[in-house]
This record gives sequence, C-alpha cells and structure tokens, in this order.
Amino acid sequence: MKNSVLFLSVFVVTLQLSCAQNIENQVNTPSKVPFTPTLLIDELQIPWGMAFLPDGSMLVTEKTGSLIHFKNGRKTPIENVPDVYNRGQGGLLDIALHPDFEKNGWIYITYSSKEGEEKGGNTALVRAQLKDNALYNKELLYKAGPNTTKGQHFGSRIEFDSEGYLYFSVGDRGNRDVNPQDIQKDCGKIYRLFPDGRIPEDNPFVNEKGAKTAIYSYGHRNPQGLAKHPETGGIWNHEHGPRGGDELNIVKKGGNYGWPVITYGINYSGTSITDKTEMNGMEQPIHYWVPSIAPSGMSFVTSENYEGYKGNLLIGSLAFQYLERLVLEGEKVVKREKLLPGLGRVRDVKEGPDGLIYVAIEGKGIYKLVPKS
Repeated sequence: MKNSVLFLSVFVVTLQLSCAQNIENQVNTPSKVPFTPTLLIDELQIPWGMAFLPDGSMLVTEKTGSLIHFKNGRKTPIENVPDVYNRGQGGLLDIALHPDFEKNGWIYITYSSKEGEEKGGNTALVRAQLKDNALYNKELLYKAGPNTTKGQHFGSRIEFDSEGYLYFSVGDRGNRDVNPQDIQKDCGKIYRLFPDGRIPEDNPFVNEKGAKTAIYSYGHRNPQGLAKHPETGGIWNHEHGPRGGDELNIVKKGGNYGWPVITYGINYSGTSITDKTEMNGMEQPIHYWVPSIAPSGMSFVTSENYEGYKGNLLIGSLAFQYLERLVLEGEKVVKREKLLPGLGRVRDVKEGPDGLIYVAIEGKGIYKLVPKS
C-alpha cells in the first residue's frame, strides 16, 4: 500500500512538472519588437496603478500610500489620499477615472483600509475629486470585511463596462476555505456597482437571503487584472493561482470560478490542494499558467501603433519579470511572447489615450513603449 501511494505521489509530481515544462516552452522571446522601452517616470518603488487625465498627464499610485500626478516631466504628490493598511500585498492599489470624468471629475481608488472594528485591514473602494493637488469629496463606496492582519490577497483592480457599471476585485485574503465559495462573505469575489456605489437590481444575488448583493462573480483567489474587451465589451480578469494555476477568465454574471474546489495549481509546499481541475457549475479558465507567472495588470491593445499587436492582450509577470503578450483568436490564446525580459517586476500595463503602451515596473518607474518607425 505504501509503495502504491509513493508511486502515485511521484507520478502526480512528475506529471505536473512535465505539464509545466510543456507550457513554459510555448513562451517565445521575439528577436525583434516594434517598440523601444523608454523610462518616462523614474524612482518609483511599487507603482501599482495608473490612470490618464484628459490633458495627457498621469496619476500613479504607490503601494506604500502615495499618489503622484505626473505632468510636463514633474511629479507632484497629491494630498488627502486615503490612509492605507500597508502590509504585505496591501496598500494603495488601483486607480481609474469615471467614463464621464470630464463632466463629473470622479476618480476611483481601491486600497487596503483599516476602517472597522477588527484589527488589520481589508480592501475598500473610494471615489473622490481632484483640485489643487488634493483629493476632496471623498466617498467610501464599499469596504470588504472583516479585517484581518493577514498580508495576502487584497486583489484589486477597477474597470468600467460599456454600460457604465463599475467592477472591482477583492482577493480571498488568505482564507481560501471560508471566503471564495460563500456568497454571504466578502473576499474572493468580483463586485459590480453603479458608479455612486448603489447595487444594481439585476446583480445575480440580489434576491438571495444573506448574500453580499454587490457580488457579480465568486470563487476567485487573488484577481489583479481586469480589462474590458474592446470589441465584445466583456470584462476579462486574471488571477494568481498558488504554485501553478494562474488563470485568465471572462467574468460571467453569477459565475463560480472554482477556487479552491478546482484548480490547476498545488500548494507552495508541493502537496495537493484538490484532485479536481473541473466540476459541473464551475467555470473553466480561457487559459492557465503552469508554472505561475504571478500576473498583475492587463490591457488590450487597440491601436495600430505596434505592428501585429492590435487585438492582443498584455499582462505583467511579477515572478519572471517580463511583459507577456498573448495573441488571441476569439477567446483562445494561440501564442505567447515574453517582452521586456529581465527589466523588472511588471506591476501594471495600460494603453494610454495616445494609443501607446505604458508599463509600471517595480523599483524603476513607468516605461513608455515608443513605436519604432
């Protein structure tokens, strides 16, 4: 019996390693790229999120709690930023502008907040307006609970869909056996709100007794990428798996994305989480990564500035320190490429209103990918 168990364990580990090697070999590093990376904003430690103002200037969050306005080559600190619970993966996180920002001036920020009775923190969403290098009219729209002193899995990205609904993600906060599969609990979820924080009446769990009615999908581990598809309008997300099993998904109303009941990953110790990679009623990823690339930030390419890139998806890799280019055919990944290899941990990537790609790299700053003529 012992020999059978030992054989089975060796077989599973060997199979996982073989799968990892096969998938990793599919990542190519192109000999030529249609751009030159140029450092635009220097001396940033963990630039977590970026947003572009109508005048072409940028707002950049630093995880430690600073918000800067970059304009005409100068970095100006913004005052009255929310007080963050800066621990582990928590801090000042994503930032986005309302689709009608030029009319209403609303800026949206996710961050790890200490607000609440319990010690520690959890992910919150706030909106505010900007005037004279300070935030004002701050409104707390959502605060996940309960607080915990754990430092992992806060999420969190923000995206608006074509109808103006706001989506934001919160990780499972390191409590995988309690939060992700329970719609009566925050965390391990993607939420959908009106821009003023109201709950849409057609959210999937509005009529479920005891449910968190802001939930749009659940069963997530640590989603750090949200992006609207430029043609379909669908909201895509990616999330960190454990050891292997990072996922790329399309967010569906009421969808259960399986964590931790199903996963393509294993524990960091090498032991099994579950023997299931699929189950009825649970969504399968469009793509998954073994080994984990630790994805962060995500942007579709919509411009013609980079030959052959239009319609591609760009995703940052924290673990392997590169920008990943995914070539898509519909909802299928048909090719992977490593861009900017070795430049650093890519925390975020955005296509600017000028149609150029901007990449946030830890310990360095924001790079602009300047197209080659």
